[in-house]
Amino acid sequence: MQHKEVAGRVLQAIGGEDNIVAAAHCATRLRLVLKDSKNVDQAALDNDPDLKGTFETGGMYQIIVGPGDVNNVFKELDSMTSKNIAVTTEELKNVAAKSGSWFTRAIKALADIFVPLIPILVGGGLLMAINNVLTAKDLFGPESLVEMYPNITGVSEMINLLASAPFAFLPVLVGFTATKRFGGNEFLGAGIAMAMVYPSLVNGYNVAEAIANGEMTYWNLFGLDVAQAGYQGSVLPILLVSWILSVIEKFFHKHLKGTVDFLVTPVLTLLITGFLTFIAVGPVMRSLGDWLAIGLANLYDFGGPIGGFIFGLIYSPIVITGLHQSFPPIETMLWGQGGSFIFATASMANIAQGAVALAVFFLAKSEKLKGLAGASGMSAVFGITEPAIFGVNLRLRWPFYIGIVSAAIGSTLIAIFDVKAVALGAAGFIGFVSMRANDIGQFFICAFATFFIAFIAAYLYGRTLVAKNGTIDPDGENPAADAAASAAAAAASTAEASADALAVIAPLTGNATPLSAVSDPMFAQGKLGEGVAITPTEGKLVAPVSGKVVVAFPSGHAFAVRTQGADGKNVDVLMHIGFDTVNLKGQHFTPLARQGDEVKAGDVLCEFDIDGIKAAGYEVTTPVVVSNSKRTGPVLPALALPSTVAAGDKLMTVDPKPVAATTA
Repeated sequence: MQHKEVAGRVLQAIGGEDNIVAAAHCATRLRLVLKDSKNVDQAALDNDPDLKGTFETGGMYQIIVGPGDVNNVFKELDSMTSKNIAVTTEELKNVAAKSGSWFTRAIKALADIFVPLIPILVGGGLLMAINNVLTAKDLFGPESLVEMYPNITGVSEMINLLASAPFAFLPVLVGFTATKRFGGNEFLGAGIAMAMVYPSLVNGYNVAEAIANGEMTYWNLFGLDVAQAGYQGSVLPILLVSWILSVIEKFFHKHLKGTVDFLVTPVLTLLITGFLTFIAVGPVMRSLGDWLAIGLANLYDFGGPIGGFIFGLIYSPIVITGLHQSFPPIETMLWGQGGSFIFATASMANIAQGAVALAVFFLAKSEKLKGLAGASGMSAVFGITEPAIFGVNLRLRWPFYIGIVSAAIGSTLIAIFDVKAVALGAAGFIGFVSMRANDIGQFFICAFATFFIAFIAAYLYGRTLVAKNGTIDPDGENPAADAAASAAAAAASTAEASADALAVIAPLTGNATPLSAVSDPMFAQGKLGEGVAITPTEGKLVAPVSGKVVVAFPSGHAFAVRTQGADGKNVDVLMHIGFDTVNLKGQHFTPLARQGDEVKAGDVLCEFDIDGIKAAGYEVTTPVVVSNSKRTGPVLPALALPSTVAAGDKLMTVDPKPVAATTA
């Protein structure tokens, strides 16, 4: 490959240096943040014989060059530009995060804030569902299970405690992650959130009732009567407060230095933010929620099914803001007027968001996305949607949109059947125990209709995305499927190698499987070369052939060794331990070989901690591919797949010339 020529063609095809914001590279790809991807000459890149494909994801335009060549092409590309475009891959992610529309950036910010909280929200949500089963009347009889079996009362109370705590103190969790996301000290963010849920304040769930009954206590601050109100379970107030705190803190860091900064900045930051929180931000957000609740009640009363459609459409977006916490006082009032439509509508919205998350579970190839979608989807259909909304649906966006439209349809049915609740509970399938007795049958009709509409619509749309892009995972850097390459690989896998084929030994001990079975579609579709995947049972990677190490990432997650085949052509064998493990930044990896080293087949390249990598949330399945297989002869497995293999066993062959596939 003529690296300078390739770089020149790439630079021209992507619209010149004026269209480049920043650039980096990984083991196989150029990663570019462009001003406008519409300026890219896609046909030129697709037809370039030295490039293996392109795709766009996460705000980055990526061009597959291949191991051993991508770093040289990147150097040439960087030298051709008059501005400094080179950044690290981590810095490039930050640049990409700041690009795009305000809506895209807002969604990314919400994901950064709430994704770390998903485990506790899922755990609390499912525990709450269990507690609702134990305490719900008319579920197993006129009495609840706790009333029928008093000896489990303590168990129920403990479950309720563990379930309620994460949501009651949600502002503390959000304050920590939001302040960190906004660039402030996360512990100051958690501290101000603790003040917002301090036990001596009127509990946030009882504020409206306390004000209505004249029981609210007040501070006199600068001549103002400021309610001593808590914000348990709220989201939007602490999001705004965290941003304000971060701005104030950064202002003082900029203007104060040394010991003065260390001592004074935390004090002034907490003091100013605290007064703003209780005097302005909190009351304004609470009033906004009250007005919203009353307005929606009037809309439903006057709009009928149309009002139901609109309320169902906007309920999940309201949940994102946390303003739905203002609804219980309105629901209490509606109970005295024959029942509340709000809880029934909330159930449809939650079921719809859960259904689309479960559709993602069946579509996802990434184990990480699969696990998240499955757990949060089940949590949502039982009443807790935050994990599904923030962790899955908003990240992909299209499931969220399908969910709110499906919820609107379900809520229209709720209005048509006049289904109403006479109590609060878990707003999901189990919400039937809160309905009027005569409405339970209609509730289930609406609930199952909403679920199936949402699930089927999301699954069918997701299938079109899989056919188009190869994946639905927003973090999976995957181009569209290449049917021709897949067919060629399938034919080659049944062929027999010639006598002078190059033998490639297994670099790992573990379970060998077809490459097409891995969760990363880019490897599965052969975009990075043909080969075999190994799920290791021992954390030691050895050289699969004798030759020169042409790729050796300092992080230890990827290596490539170049050797020569029988025809004298280069054969590059790439090994990539796990997927997205570059994010570990070398943790759990001990590289023992460096780029440029001469190695013999069987020499140890790297040692790694399998359990540590898995505990960090990453797979260890390792593709072993001939990255330049388009220029070699067929790459053929040397053993039946799947099967166990030991490091040093013959894994596959690289034939110097084409061979015909045999038939069984």
